[in-house]
Amino acid sequence: MPELSVLDSTIRYTESPTEGHATPVVFLHGNPSSSHTWRRVLPAVGHGRLLAPDLVGMGASGKPDLAYTFADHARYLDGWFDAVLGDEPAVLVGHDWGGALAIDRAARHPGRVLGTALFEAVLRPVRPEHLSPAARARRELVASPQGEVMFLDEVTAVRQAYTGGVLNPVPEAELAAYLEPYPTRESRRPLLSWARQLGAPPAELVERLERAGAWLEDSAGVPKLLLTFEGSPTLLIDERAVAWAREHMVALEVEHLGAAGHHATEDRPGEIGRALGGWMDRHALR
Repeated sequence: MPELSVLDSTIRYTESPTEGHATPVVFLHGNPSSSHTWRRVLPAVGHGRLLAPDLVGMGASGKPDLAYTFADHARYLDGWFDAVLGDEPAVLVGHDWGGALAIDRAARHPGRVLGTALFEAVLRPVRPEHLSPAARARRELVASPQGEVMFLDEVTAVRQAYTGGVLNPVPEAELAAYLEPYPTRESRRPLLSWARQLGAPPAELVERLERAGAWLEDSAGVPKLLLTFEGSPTLLIDERAVAWAREHMVALEVEHLGAAGHHATEDRPGEIGRALGGWMDRHALR
């Protein structure tokens, strides 16, 4: 994986080999993940310049001493975009918090985005009424002292993501790649920070997501894709969220891909990749 110096740290990323000029397509992962989540999706997307960074503090990227707020992640991600792509526009693909980072960047740099594809993503400030009873219970658990046990003292949160947040539990050999970046209590702090920002988003994050929401409503010239799934209580995008997206996201296509858990790249990698590739081809995005 190439590594870049960004601000006071480093960002690692994968990049597919391409011949000649190709539109960059950037894949942004969520929590508690890394670019490893795209390993079976990218081959199914097909040709193109496909890039997948590890967010700061996550995967193989550097782990500076930060609070790991949304703004911190966006700042380091901006530095990576500037170093790798400069002003060149890109297609943004986002899962989980990676989706929120994608639309936040698009709202702040509208001239640098050609399209956005999202699934199981944070699309708006998450309020208690948006959550299922099980999700609300987990939100309360994460906010409690037990949250520190799950995320910091143990690797329970990572294991649960890829055994319970999927329909098909990830084999231990592959799960090791998700666990490896987080061997210590300190290395797992970004994971807890992400989880607590979902349950109780600070005012600054709410403002950013509301600005991103305004961009989603006003950017008629930018194609958007929302992939949806069914069959798991861990899903973030339910029928209510799809209805909200249809009402508030212009130039939107919704494509349903069948049964999957929240970490759908493990359950439906081929379907996700082919759907992304087909959408890009329909809109001449690569």
